[in-house]
Amino acid sequence: MEWITGIQSAINYIEDHITEELDYEEIAKESFSSPFHFQRVFSILCGYTLGEYIRNRRLTLAGAELANTQEKVIDVAYKYGYDNPESFAKAFQKFHGIPPSQARGRGVMLKSFSRLSIKVSLEGGSVMNYRIEEKPAMVLTGYKRHFTGSPNDKQDQDHNFACETRLEQYILEGMCREHETVYQVLTNFDPEGYDFYFAYQFPQWALEDMDELPPDITARFENVPVPAGCYLVCETERCQFPTTKMDTLRKKAIGEWLPTSGYALREAPEIGVIHWFWEEGNDKRNNSRYCELWLPIAKK
Repeated sequence: MEWITGIQSAINYIEDHITEELDYEEIAKESFSSPFHFQRVFSILCGYTLGEYIRNRRLTLAGAELANTQEKVIDVAYKYGYDNPESFAKAFQKFHGIPPSQARGRGVMLKSFSRLSIKVSLEGGSVMNYRIEEKPAMVLTGYKRHFTGSPNDKQDQDHNFACETRLEQYILEGMCREHETVYQVLTNFDPEGYDFYFAYQFPQWALEDMDELPPDITARFENVPVPAGCYLVCETERCQFPTTKMDTLRKKAIGEWLPTSGYALREAPEIGVIHWFWEEGNDKRNNSRYCELWLPIAKK
């Protein structure tokens, strides 16, 4: 139960210091974990990043304060961590749907983002196949976009990214000539989001050929180093659309397996490996496709 107590202690620390400059290392200490581990677990289990939680709580409290007191907008802005009234007004408008100057109007509707409270509930009772593996270092080749929010909240961003970068996908597929394994790399996590890479593992000859392409082509891509290390490897069920199962698998691994495993997340990229298979004799994809989730872990 230490992990539940730790997360609740971190939330209590945030709420007790909500009008102060919050140090993410201090927040993580309250949860008995590293900043990387805490932010990753928090975003997966809660459905939003630590930065989103803090911002939404501050804007909720700021709205209530403007509605119920005679405090000046500029004073409320500074109180809740904004450097100037303009940035506060922009964030307030985005969250509440009205400018802060209208918060005291009669009948005005404000939004409320409630304080988190961790409660124990009976979950699990389901099977998750996993293995712990030492993976060698490798270099992938791909392209990226910075996603905001939690990895479990990336579906629309993922879809738009895929639709808007068809040319890059076709170039990579043509260079790699191996279409059955695609990598998704989540790395460079920060309080607001992370970098999402679409990538392939090129053989050496393909990397050498790529050097001969025109600069306007090669500039679209970059090498993505993945360090050697220990990974929790989980698999989705075999089905036609396995990528739709990844969010559930990630939440199960972090919410059910990790707390009692004796492991913690370590600071390294998260890897999704999509195994596409083609039916023999035609181009229809079958129901033997699946995804692997590689979560970087280390003994506590």
